Amino acid sequence: MSDEGGADIDIRQLQYVTELARSGSFTKAAQALYITQPTLSKMVRKLEDELGVPLFARIGKRYELTDAGRVIASEAEKIIASFRNMQSELKDLTGFRKGTVRIGLPPMVGSSFFPRVMSRFRSKYPGLHIQMTEEGSKRVEEEVEAGRLDIGAVLLPVDEARFGSYVFVRETLKLVVPSAHPLASRSEAHLSELAGEPFVYFHRSFALYERVIDACRSVGFHPDIRIESSQWDFIQEMVAAGLGIALLPAPICRSLRPERVRVLSLVEPAIPWHLAIIWRKDGYMPLAAREWIRLAKELLEEA
Repeated sequence: MSDEGGADIDIRQLQYVTELARSGSFTKAAQALYITQPTLSKMVRKLEDELGVPLFARIGKRYELTDAGRVIASEAEKIIASFRNMQSELKDLTGFRKGTVRIGLPPMVGSSFFPRVMSRFRSKYPGLHIQMTEEGSKRVEEEVEAGRLDIGAVLLPVDEARFGSYVFVRETLKLVVPSAHPLASRSEAHLSELAGEPFVYFHRSFALYERVIDACRSVGFHPDIRIESSQWDFIQEMVAAGLGIALLPAPICRSLRPERVRVLSLVEPAIPWHLAIIWRKDGYMPLAAREWIRLAKELLEEA
């Protein structure tokens, strides 16, 4: 630490001063510091020369602080204590006893893939805090880019120049129809066959909102959207009640009740549903976030 034209003082010199002040002996201080007595004498003299004032005076057999030495020693104790606290904080972080990870998860994604990850993370690192935000994929991507979230789960594609990513799902959308629907007995349907059907649809904050509309337009129609929701269980109930059809990700469809709705493969075209955990390439990633990604990779690859 230094002012313009002043002395450069490092933490080691401050430790030497405080230990010598405590023991009053160069021999004892050197032993406590695990250095030689000549090294300690040289470092103290160097500091005194840089400051232009004596820090110690020999009184009898002991070395006592001068007035200037008492000023240095008093401040040195505070600085050393702060330095030790900083080291402890860093040790807590690197040992994963402390820290926060800010995660963004779309509602449909979070409940389907991450409860196990969250549970394992909390049990393994009880001192780490998870700050979770539930938003649609587009919003999550924006928040990660802005640095307000450390990581997020989003629908691909994303800009690979801006984001690092780990792909954990490669699936497609499935067609969900009421059990009495004319298509219910079939195993698959072409997207073009859905022209004129009422849709129970994703909320417009979802990246899939425009993705599906674009796919429908590519085969000649615009979906007739009657109801929008961000909750897949509500969408299922609306389809089961005969209020429309829906396109839902395959993993979600596996948990639907077959006596209430029918699930068909969607073809020509199939609509991909690829998900990834993303983070900013040019941003600092906290240690807690890195560990969350590592654990998520481990558990999602086991599933």
